[in-house]
Amino acid sequence: MSLARAVCFLLFLFLAACGKDAPWNKAQSQGGAQFVTGSIGEPSNLIPILASDSSSSDISGLVYNGLVRYDKNLKLEGDLAESWEVSPDGLQITFHLRRGVKWHDGHDFTSRDVLYTYRVTVDPKTPTAYAEDFKQVQSAQAPDTYTFRVTYAKPFAPALASWGMPILPAHLLEGKDITKSPLSRNPVGTGPYIFKEWVPGQRLVLEANPKYWEGAPHLARYVYRIIPDNSTMYMELKAGGVDMMGLSPVQYQRQTTGKEFLERFNKYRYPASAYTYLGYNLRLPLFQDVRVRRAITCAINKEEIIQGVLLGMGQIAHGPYKPGTWAYKAKVDNDPAYDPARAQALLQEAGYRMGAGGILEKDGKPLSFTIMTNQGNDQRLKCAQIIQMRLKKVGIDVKIRVMEWASFLTNFIDKGKFEVVLMGWTISQDPDLYDVWHSSKTGPKELNFIHYLNPELDRLIVEGRGTFDMAKRRDCYYQIQEILAKDQPYTFLYVPDALPVVTSRIKGIEPAPAGIMHNFIKWYVD
Repeated sequence: MSLARAVCFLLFLFLAACGKDAPWNKAQSQGGAQFVTGSIGEPSNLIPILASDSSSSDISGLVYNGLVRYDKNLKLEGDLAESWEVSPDGLQITFHLRRGVKWHDGHDFTSRDVLYTYRVTVDPKTPTAYAEDFKQVQSAQAPDTYTFRVTYAKPFAPALASWGMPILPAHLLEGKDITKSPLSRNPVGTGPYIFKEWVPGQRLVLEANPKYWEGAPHLARYVYRIIPDNSTMYMELKAGGVDMMGLSPVQYQRQTTGKEFLERFNKYRYPASAYTYLGYNLRLPLFQDVRVRRAITCAINKEEIIQGVLLGMGQIAHGPYKPGTWAYKAKVDNDPAYDPARAQALLQEAGYRMGAGGILEKDGKPLSFTIMTNQGNDQRLKCAQIIQMRLKKVGIDVKIRVMEWASFLTNFIDKGKFEVVLMGWTISQDPDLYDVWHSSKTGPKELNFIHYLNPELDRLIVEGRGTFDMAKRRDCYYQIQEILAKDQPYTFLYVPDALPVVTSRIKGIEPAPAGIMHNFIKWYVD
C-alpha cells in the first residue's frame, strides 16, 4: 500500500470512528433521537440583533421566536403573537401574545419582553444592523401583560414582517450592557430548542424544549458541528458523523448518484433565497470610477461560472432579488453583458494603457487588486479563480486571499480593510433593501460596508417601504434594479440552487416554497 493510500485509509477509519462513537452520535442511548448538521462557519454572537452571519442565524432560529414568522408557503403567520389587528389606515398593529409561553429559564414571556426588544434595538448604543425597521415606530406600548401595540407615523410596508425579529428576555437584559451579556455565548430563548453547550471550533449543542408552545420537537438533540472544509464534511456525512449538509454541485451531480448513497440519504434541490456577488470597496479611488466597475462586470462570463462551478445548478443574478419573486425585474436594461471588448474600451476611457507583462497601467500603477473570500466554500474559491482568469485577459491583475470566516468579518469587513470581496447575501421575503443599500447604513457593523451612496436609490428605497400599494412598490424596486445595474457597486454573479442532503433515517421532511427546514420540529426518526 502506498503512503498516500495508507493515509487515506487511516483518515477513513478515523471518520468512521467519529461517525460511530463520537459523543454527538450517541443518540438513542441517551433518550431520544438526535440530529447532527455540519457548518463551515462558526456563529459570531447568539444575541440575534448583534449578529448578521448565517451561522448565528441558524442557531438563533431554533432558540428564539419572533412575534410572526413565514409559513411553508411564505405567508406570515403567528409565532409568539397568537393574533393581531391592523388599523384601517395601516398605521397601527395590536398584537395579542400567546399565554403560557416560558423562557428557557422558566420565566413567563410577556409584553415586557417585546417592549424591551424594541427599545434595545433602537438604542443608539446598541451596535445592530437591524434598527432601521424599528425606528419607523412612532410609539410602542404594552397596555397589559399580553398585549403589545405599535403605531407608525406614516405607512411602512414591511411593518408586520419586521416583527419576525427574535424577541429577547427582558428579565435577563434590561438595564444591562447588551454587548457584554453572557447571552452572546449562552442564549436563553422561548424557542423549540434549549442551548446546552458551545465548544469553540467544534460544535454547539441544543436540546429539545419539552415545554415549547407547539409541543416538544421530535428530535431530542440538535448538534451543530463546525467543519470548515466541505470535503471533510462530506466524508463525515458518509461515515455517519453528520446527518445533514449542503452539497456542492460536484457532490450533488457526480458523487451522490449511486444506489447505496441514495438508499442512505435523500437529496433536495430548489432555488436558494440567496445570491453571490463581487463587492467593491467604494472608499478606494480605484473603484470610485464607474467605468472600472462596469468593465470588470463586462469581463466576467457569468454563464461560464454557472456551468463550470455550479454545473448548471443556478441562475445569473441581475440584481438583489430572487428570480420569480414579485419584485424581480426579468430584463434589466442597464446590466452589462459579457463583452471583453467593451471592458477594454471602458478601461481605456478610464485612462488605462497596456504596460509590462500584459497588465494595464495608469500613472505608472498597475491595475491590480485582491479578491477576498471565506474559507471552506469551494464554490466561491473556484468562482474567484475563473474571475481571475477572465480579468487577466483584459489586462487586470487579480490576487485571491481566502480567510477564516470569523477573522474575515471582524478584521477585514467590519474595519473596511478590503479591496474586493466575493460573498453572498440571503434574500429576505420582503423586498425592502434599506439595511444593505441605504447610504445611512455604512456605520460599524452595518451592512452597507462597501459604502455605496446614491441619493436617488435612497429616495426609491424610502418610497418603496413607505406605501402599501403593491404596484407602486414594484415600480420602485424595478427602478432600483436599473440603478444598481448602471452603477455596479456589486457585480451580481449568480443565484445558486440549494442542495441539502439528509440521512434517510430522518422522516417528516416536507419540501415547500420555504425550503425544507420550515417544519424542523416535526422531523423524526422511526
